[in-house]
Amino acid sequence: MSISDYRRRRADRRLTRTRNLLAGKVVAITGGARGIGFEAATQLHEAGAIVVLGDVDTEALGKAAADLGINGIDLDVTDASSFERFLDEVELRVGAIDVLVNNAGIMPVGPFLDYSEGLIRRTVEIDLVGVILGSRAAARRMVNGRGGQIVNVASVAGRLPTPGLTVYNGVKAGVIEFSEALDAELASYGVRVSTLMPTFTKTGLIAGLQTNTLVTAVTPEQVAAELMQVIAHPRVRVAAPRSMAMVNVNAILPQPVKRWVRRTAKTDSIFLFPDSAARMDYSERIGQ
Repeated sequence: MSISDYRRRRADRRLTRTRNLLAGKVVAITGGARGIGFEAATQLHEAGAIVVLGDVDTEALGKAAADLGINGIDLDVTDASSFERFLDEVELRVGAIDVLVNNAGIMPVGPFLDYSEGLIRRTVEIDLVGVILGSRAAARRMVNGRGGQIVNVASVAGRLPTPGLTVYNGVKAGVIEFSEALDAELASYGVRVSTLMPTFTKTGLIAGLQTNTLVTAVTPEQVAAELMQVIAHPRVRVAAPRSMAMVNVNAILPQPVKRWVRRTAKTDSIFLFPDSAARMDYSERIGQ
């Protein structure tokens, strides 16, 4: 057997084990109408999980749910009562939730001094407060039942402070630390909390941004595959791809080294000067 054949068979066995662990699990995904959320729903559904989508965009949600033949339920993650109604409806339609994936988020880019108060508040409300509210709503149900898992989708940006991403950096850093603290608090109840940290992913979030050989983007399919692994084999924090786990050492690097890295990778300017025309659709959708 060649090395390539061995690796292929090992990967196939790993995928089979993962699918077996996911089959039958009730998984609710916020922000599930498009991007990473929709791709994760696709892969989980194919693996035999019972997936329910939540999204504030009713039209996109209906189409996504119909495409997969699964349930889609309106959800505003910034509203605690909306989250409770969402989870109530999940339980009513398909049963008690096993996994909540807090995936909903927006990514404004550009000079901080140009951000409106509304955009700042919207980003914090969706990307951080929404995660906290969803985690609380799901955890209250899980600790009184058979346990469960919460997966909060953050970003490597939560570990890499970058010009042009100030507010996004802040909220994603908050998600990472919140999730680790909550995992430590709830583990004894049989509830695990994981953070998935994708690098820049080929969705609307990076429209109009010029990546390069040092700042590469991955596909939603790659991120969704890592999400499946996190659900099957819970860990506190996982980068997607896993090679990006190196971002966790960024905090201890000297500032001159950080500045050199930003200049070399051009991340000192990529997010400050996006292509406004190419990013127009996404900017209008998030209200930037």
